[in-house]
Amino acid sequence: MSEPAPTEVDVDPRLLEVLVCPVTHGPLELDRAKGELISRSARLAYPIRDGVPIMLPEEARDLTDAD
Repeated sequence: MSEPAPTEVDVDPRLLEVLVCPVTHGPLELDRAKGELISRSARLAYPIRDGVPIMLPEEARDLTDAD
């Protein structure tokens, strides 16, 4: 049995303007296809669950060189 294809997520643009990485306080990029907010400086990807960004470093995934 295969997993369902992820659906693209969207986040309110006003929210994206004020959210920063909790580790570096730097900017975040939205990856709609993966449903994540990306912090290039911290090399972390924060998940978005049910439209809510989970901004906890312990919940973030480490970025790989392919990311």
